[in-house]
Amino acid sequence: MGMTVTEKIIANKANLSQVKPGQIVQAPVDFAFFHDNNAPIAIRQFSRLPNASVWDSSKVMFVLDHHSPSTTLRAAQHHQNIRDFAKKHNIKVSEVGRGVSHPVVAEEGYARPGRIILGTDSHTVGLGTFGALATGIGSTEMAAVLATGSIWLQVPETVKIWLDGKLGPNITPKDVALFLLKNFGPSFLNYAAVEIAGPLVDSLNVEERMAITIMCLEMGVKNAIMPVDEKILKYINGTQKTEKIFEADEDAVYASVVNFDVSSLEPIVATPGLPTNGVEVSQVVGIEINQATLGSCSGAFLHDLEAAAEILKGRKVHPGVRFVVVPNSSRAVEKAARSGIISTLVEAGAIFSSPACGTCGGYEVGVLAPDETCISTTTRNMDGRMGPGGLIYLASARTVAASAVMGKITDPRKLGGGI
Repeated sequence: MGMTVTEKIIANKANLSQVKPGQIVQAPVDFAFFHDNNAPIAIRQFSRLPNASVWDSSKVMFVLDHHSPSTTLRAAQHHQNIRDFAKKHNIKVSEVGRGVSHPVVAEEGYARPGRIILGTDSHTVGLGTFGALATGIGSTEMAAVLATGSIWLQVPETVKIWLDGKLGPNITPKDVALFLLKNFGPSFLNYAAVEIAGPLVDSLNVEERMAITIMCLEMGVKNAIMPVDEKILKYINGTQKTEKIFEADEDAVYASVVNFDVSSLEPIVATPGLPTNGVEVSQVVGIEINQATLGSCSGAFLHDLEAAAEILKGRKVHPGVRFVVVPNSSRAVEKAARSGIISTLVEAGAIFSSPACGTCGGYEVGVLAPDETCISTTTRNMDGRMGPGGLIYLASARTVAASAVMGKITDPRKLGGGI
């Protein structure tokens, strides 16, 4: 019986010839990272282990991205404790301002084909873009990983998603992600692995692919994985010979195979409550907003900043709207600065914050007052996500930018490029 990509990675790591869904195996971990919200808990649990030592400091990283830079005494103390622990154990720290964990781990070259990558952030699944098995785990479990370098895994069933067609003008990978969430819902894929492939994936650059895999977590997946091609290899400075690349067998068994043609896809907006509440933008056009946000691991890549700048060039943010921009990495900021994108956004009225998780979880940046409405590129829109009582609509960078200009939810196709 053939195996899927996820099954092959687990079998290879566990030194087994075959694994099947439901089987529980112990596998070595290739890379583990902690963010500053959960790291203090993991450090405390690690300290309670008898005679514990870090299994391999070169395979561990702390990322200060949730409260970055610190705006409270408690956050500053957490950062200090993390730095002290990291220095003691010779562990790398991705400092405040560097960016969100998933993009940073990718940019630093730790996400590679065939690896098992663990993070204390649930959206770690986005690193499956690189042909790795990437998933999020809790702080206590991560403390054990820190000491042992291994994890128990239950082999998930795999669902294959085939994406065909080409995206129309002003339609983005974030629209694709919200479309998938709309179709699968919040729990249909619980603990499933998803393989996402097809001509659409082939046409996207690496970070556009990550925008999709990161959002897969909101469907309940254990991990999301994409094929490794020359774009991926170039990004990680690897080759077919240097990387451990797995492909599904022709007779691999899938729980389901689903095909979508996105050629006629409309801009998608997720209404407040869940990221899976997707509707076509026409159903929510005209809803007045108080804030527009460009941020998060899945919604503030360089291509998102560029898309927003194209909409805003020569235009101004509506006087009744705050347009908050929180890039997801310092490298995105550097490239946007060199290309003039930041100037365009600032001239239009954008408010920039340090690369971080920032406004996505209401971490001191872009918090909403009760009854305020925001349209955002962030990952989640549950009640209270950006402050108690605020309403959050999720959309692409183009839809968010167009809405920022008009002061209400707007179809980006009505504005097109800038003036």
